[in-house]
Amino acid sequence: MLGDFDIDGIDYADPYPQLRQLLSLAPYVRPLSPLSVAKVAGSILSHGIRKAPVPATEGPSKFARIKSGLLPHTEKADSETVSFHYDLSNGFYRNFLGPTMTYTCAVFPSEETSLEDAQLNKIRLVLDKLGLKPGDRLLDIGCGWGSLVIEAAKRGIKALGVSLSKEQIEYGQEWIKREGLEDLAELRVMDYRDVPERDFDGICSIGMMEHVGVKNYQSYFEEMFKLLKPCGRLLNHQITISHDKPNGKPGTDEFLDRYIFPDGDLGAPGFIESCIHDAGFNVVHQENLRQHYALTLHHWNRNLSAHWEEAVQEVGFERAKVWGLYMAACALNFEIDGIQVHQFLAVKPDRVGHPDGKWYPLRPWWRA
Repeated sequence: MLGDFDIDGIDYADPYPQLRQLLSLAPYVRPLSPLSVAKVAGSILSHGIRKAPVPATEGPSKFARIKSGLLPHTEKADSETVSFHYDLSNGFYRNFLGPTMTYTCAVFPSEETSLEDAQLNKIRLVLDKLGLKPGDRLLDIGCGWGSLVIEAAKRGIKALGVSLSKEQIEYGQEWIKREGLEDLAELRVMDYRDVPERDFDGICSIGMMEHVGVKNYQSYFEEMFKLLKPCGRLLNHQITISHDKPNGKPGTDEFLDRYIFPDGDLGAPGFIESCIHDAGFNVVHQENLRQHYALTLHHWNRNLSAHWEEAVQEVGFERAKVWGLYMAACALNFEIDGIQVHQFLAVKPDRVGHPDGKWYPLRPWWRA
């Protein structure tokens, strides 16, 4: 991370081949014996311990954040941790995201589909699942740079997007103006807990739950329940862990917490579905898009490699290198089923009956 040494032949924007090779060697790695550990520790102590300088790309530890008053997943902490990740540079993100500026898992009809088409297909899938009509109201929580809000507005849907990233919202607002969609699309720098409107026809949350905190899932979905009108639909799309951890402590590792996603938190799909159900929803569909995210990340790494000089100019060599490593490692983790990504579709039931006699069609109404 300090950039003190180079590795010959490595593409820092896409070190996936080297990570895959390291993984193949894992079965041959044996843990050190207690005696070996003692010898290593003794050698270090005999030479004295020097504290390594903290890389400029590294954020404060969780303990340091708490000590400074940033309790995890409070509104103040969420605002700062979101800014740490998303307010790097819009130009940097565009280098690898491409023209859709969509920073979540794409959905590929085939492996030959371009990233741009796959991202638009994902947005199409989300909107189709929500089944919204022209004039309906949509809330997009964690709206990013506004791509889904804009596509919804093109369908005649009145869409509101909220994010804690000022750079994202400013970029998205300019995009909306260029598209001439100001009457239908709106973006705000706002915490989801502060949205004053109610009775939305649909809510989507695409890649935002990773910032909510597993302990807050239940209260989060209860808030979504309040925001929706009866028979309204919720589409929740998020990265998950493939199973509950034995110690019952979900989350992300130290590298991601210090360099990429401060306070990031991942839960298991079964637990998430239970929280949605316990908040009062009927869960009508869920699917695992794990392989699609691996493909998405490979596209991002290739784009970063193709625009490496521009990326380094935007955020510096060390940070660009960290991001190449992070995305390649995530691609590998999706491939080996270390992490997954799920979409959950839920409906808020009308306890007194719906005028049409149903809450939703009897069978899935969207094209996969």
